[in-house]
Amino acid sequence: MNYPIVTPTAEPFFFPGNRTGCLLIHGFTGTPKEMRWLGEYLSNQGFTVLGIRLPGHATHPDDMVRTRWWDWLNAVYDGIHLLHNSTDHTFLIGLSMGSSLALTAAAHAPVAGVVAMSTPYEVNAGWQKNFLRLISHLRPAVPKKHYPVSNSSPRNQQVSYPFYPTRSLAELVDLLAEMRQSLPKIQCPVLLMQGKMDQTVTTENFQTILNSLNTVEKHSMLFENSGHVLTRGDERFEVFKAITNFIRNYRPGGIN
Repeated sequence: MNYPIVTPTAEPFFFPGNRTGCLLIHGFTGTPKEMRWLGEYLSNQGFTVLGIRLPGHATHPDDMVRTRWWDWLNAVYDGIHLLHNSTDHTFLIGLSMGSSLALTAAAHAPVAGVVAMSTPYEVNAGWQKNFLRLISHLRPAVPKKHYPVSNSSPRNQQVSYPFYPTRSLAELVDLLAEMRQSLPKIQCPVLLMQGKMDQTVTTENFQTILNSLNTVEKHSMLFENSGHVLTRGDERFEVFKAITNFIRNYRPGGIN
């Protein structure tokens, strides 16, 4: 097996801090870079932060095609176990598919809370979503739609695969089915966050997930001027502050 060459600036990261752990999980075809600014902010608040790289991501799309949804979920479980070695409690913080993984894991793992940003409820692919594995042999990739972003400086440029591997979209369909079954089982506090300008995951997903949660402590926030990648948009500092307040409110005992 060849040593994987991770895309520069897209490496996983770890910032040691206090006894409150934050596990940051990036999105579908994305990289830890989209979570890095948030990770640096939370580290500056004193928290211990781990930003993982999901299997098959940040290298080459062919690597992603060989992974399955449970590989991504097991990477989240591994992150939880790693943080348990240096923290007393862990918060899962995900973006897009990363938040779907966070919500799924929270139904089965002992975590203190979940922050779910721009979370898909299901893949909007019509009748084709049930045949994506077959379609992948004829059409191995689906082009991405590129939406304008207000904060488009070179430093803010997103690093991700330029297309969606069709075979991996089939895995996303199955993962979201697992998430939908998991939502009523979640008992820890949850904060859902969504940008009103998100053209990848619409606010209908946001409301459906909110309604599906049975946990007593569930909160929601909408951001007027944000798109899909809340962690790198113009309102990111409002997002970061809200996440920090959520963690401080729900860390057990209110201790570090």
